[in-house]
Amino acid sequence: MEPIRLVVGLGNPGAKYELTRHNAGFWLADQLADQLGASFTLDKNFNAWVAKARHKNEVIIIAKPTTYMNRSG
Repeated sequence: MEPIRLVVGLGNPGAKYELTRHNAGFWLADQLADQLGASFTLDKNFNAWVAKARHKNEVIIIAKPTTYMNRSG
């Protein structure tokens, strides 16, 4: 069986948070996807934007959840 690597970048969806520190995980996920040549598609089953790539014969899945990280403010 082939190993799978999962990277989940945490953040908050929407333009309000796009350029705030709360989205550092999304930024990392975007940069990793760019480096691997992967693009995100919305996967409603996982409530996340998901990108899939291969690196050194391993499957890499990068996810950005569409739910808010927390509601505490």
